[in-house]
Amino acid sequence: MQSETVGAYEIEYSGVPLSNHEGWGAWVTVYGPCNNPMHRNPVFPGHRVALESRFATESEAEQEAKKIAHGLVEARMKKP
Repeated sequence: MQSETVGAYEIEYSGVPLSNHEGWGAWVTVYGPCNNPMHRNPVFPGHRVALESRFATESEAEQEAKKIAHGLVEARMKKP
């Protein structure tokens, strides 16, 4: 699972093999700011995104997951 920090948010993304299907799915988790450094605050709990898509490689799925995660964080950061 890949991870990176965007502002005060931590994103994790990966490609996961799809059971009973050929291909890979995109998986995302987003953690938000938290006052306690010993805890992670999941603002977007881990689950599959881009449900309509199956990717030929793990890398393709990871890239789509990363793109979606960045979009989620950007939208969240724009909220008043």
